[in-house]
Amino acid sequence: MRILLTGGTGFIGRALCSSLLAQGHELTVLSRQPATVTSRLSPQVTAWGSLDEWSPGQVFDAVINLAGLPIIDAAWTPARKQALWASRVSLTEHLVARIKASSQPPAVLLSGSAIGYYGNTGDTVVNEDNPVGQDYGAGLCAAWEQAAWAAAEAGVRVCVLRTGLVLHRSGGMLGRLLWPFRLGLGGPIGGGGQWMSWIHRDDEIGIIEYLLNNPDGQGIYNLTAPNPVSNAEFTRTLAEVLHRPAVFRVPALLLHWMLGERAELLLGSQNVRPERLLALGYAFRYPHLKPALN
Repeated sequence: MRILLTGGTGFIGRALCSSLLAQGHELTVLSRQPATVTSRLSPQVTAWGSLDEWSPGQVFDAVINLAGLPIIDAAWTPARKQALWASRVSLTEHLVARIKASSQPPAVLLSGSAIGYYGNTGDTVVNEDNPVGQDYGAGLCAAWEQAAWAAAEAGVRVCVLRTGLVLHRSGGMLGRLLWPFRLGLGGPIGGGGQWMSWIHRDDEIGIIEYLLNNPDGQGIYNLTAPNPVSNAEFTRTLAEVLHRPAVFRVPALLLHWMLGERAELLLGSQNVRPERLLALGYAFRYPHLKPALN
């Protein structure tokens, strides 16, 4: 396939590009730093610095939209919120405009979102039918998804990827946790009872490719393993896998002081299940946490 990919140099995108190239697909990657794309990914990749490079006569079989600035890395000042919106909503709106302008639109758009769409849901079991939450992250996800749905007007099959906490030792949340946990400085966050809906990066990539190739895949999908855990259980399991203690609890008040509004990303609870993926027939490689961490 000829595939256009946004977010191709990110934590998920790099692994996806490697897998897609190994399968013989032809990749074009949109990047804020196009000069670095071939060195970071592969000389086989075509790099774009702007979607305006997509001429109406250029045909792609599929578009995978994973772009978006990291949501927790910087304080949510008005300027940062504007940048988060631009990197998700505005970019997706521009992408869909180029799809509609194409003389032959792609067959499928796989577009990123997050389980942050649901907000803090406590102990409630959440599936794809649950409503949008009320906090900032939920509103951002809802607008991001709405921008992607407009591609269906061009006859494009649209899949929205509501991704949970992606686990891999090379980055993401787990990459940040490994250093303190290896030093024996890890511990539960807040009360530890909040649910964590996680997914191994290999399954994240596997699901994207599954939906890319499955014409029956359409609509909203929760990209989370079928067995979420509490933060306390996650902490115990990671400490066990690393053969370290985990006794240094991080107080909720400290997180609110350090992170402000962003603290809810760590203290909020989301017990999310991938019901539509399981119904579609996807078989998880890592349905349980301990084998995933191992």
